[in-house]
Formats: sequence, C-alpha cells, structure tokens
Amino acid sequence: MKHILSVIAFIIVSFAVQGLNHFVINAEYYEGIDFARPEPVMALGFLTMIVQGAILTLALGHIVPLGARIKDGLMVSLSFGLFLGFYIAFAEPAKYAAPSIPAWIMTEGLASMIQFVLFGFMLGFIHQRLTKARA
Repeated sequence: MKHILSVIAFIIVSFAVQGLNHFVINAEYYEGIDFARPEPVMALGFLTMIVQGAILTLALGHIVPLGARIKDGLMVSLSFGLFLGFYIAFAEPAKYAAPSIPAWIMTEGLASMIQFVLFGFMLGFIHQRLTKARA
C-alpha cells in the first residue's frame, strides 16, 4: 500500500509543481520556446510520473526496508531529483535552442527542486506511517 500511495503522491506533486510551472506561472516563457509542443502528450507525462514514482518508492523501500523516516524520503527524493533535475536544467539548454540558457536553468532548476523536496517529505511520511502501522 505504501508504494501505491507514494506513486499517487508523486503524480500529485509532479503535476501540481510542473503543471503550475508550465501552464500558469511560466506559461508565457514556455510559449516562446519554438521546439515545445503547443499541446503536450499528457499520457506520456503520466506514464513518466508513474515510472519515476515507482522507482523512488521502491528505492526507499530497498534502502531502508525496516522503516523509513522523513529524512530518508528526502534523501532518496533529492538524490534522484538532483540526478534528473541537473540534466533537465543544464543539458537540455545545451542541446536545444532555449531562448535564454540562464532563464532555462533557473526555471527548470527551481521547479525540480520544489518538486523533489515536496515529494521527499511525502515519501518519507508515507513510508514512516505505513511501516509503523504494520509493526
């Protein structure tokens, strides 16, 4: 159950943070990117969130099998978030014609950091609560 709830939490956090970033807060910025689709393929986004959420919750369960704490959830989430976020923030504008590399780095880096910090708290909380409930 903790894995299913963790994947759902990842979808909620990711959609909230990235959705707000792309479609509300920085909508004008993303509209100015020539290589971006006007309408994203949402099914691929949801598939990605399911796979990423599953990897994160299973990694935490493997690293701390007898019960994770919130700080363990943060550590796992931030590790994966740094790995993924660094690529998104730095490698993508190096490959694609981003309108402004510094703006891209700030926008994507900040959104990734917020996403993975929020999810880290939730991941640790879910694992901590459900492990205690079973004990």
